[in-house]
Amino acid sequence: MNLPGPQYLGFAYLASELLLGATRRSRGTGIPQDRSTLRMLWLVILLSVAAGLYVASQWRFAALPETFSWRIPGLLLFVVGLAVRWWAIITLGRFFTVDVQISKDHHVVERGPFRVVRHPSYTGVLLAFLGFAVSLGNWAAMLVMLVPIFVAFLRRMNVEEQALSDALGEEYVSYMRRTKRLVPFIY
Repeated sequence: MNLPGPQYLGFAYLASELLLGATRRSRGTGIPQDRSTLRMLWLVILLSVAAGLYVASQWRFAALPETFSWRIPGLLLFVVGLAVRWWAIITLGRFFTVDVQISKDHHVVERGPFRVVRHPSYTGVLLAFLGFAVSLGNWAAMLVMLVPIFVAFLRRMNVEEQALSDALGEEYVSYMRRTKRLVPFIY
């Protein structure tokens, strides 16, 4: 069976994000509240992926048994992750932007994946990176890649939740109490 290598998953993610960046940047109708988290996310992702690829190729002692067999579950996680991300983006519609900005008529969206988690787009992207990391077949590469990316997304979620709480008040605070951040019923 001829499966795509991990580098192709990286290119697929990059293409997806470049498409979002080109089509979903805020148009200046609201107040920018990004606090440079978009730039920080890109920097952390690029450095973490590069470090993960390096570790996977150089630290053979951390290779998982039957390294190639990890590509199938990795690919599946990656595809499911991107599907969840795009489902969230489509559900948010015009309220989705790559930079944190609240529009004048913004309201809480509670349909689709937003019924069960506040940040399904981030759940999806983190699943995609988990799939990418799993496809490397190296536990050290997984750690090097996933820990910094997860921490960077935690920072981004904090900024986003603060902006939404400030703008939408009790409506968003109440929504936060009813939903988990990333994983239904858990976190």
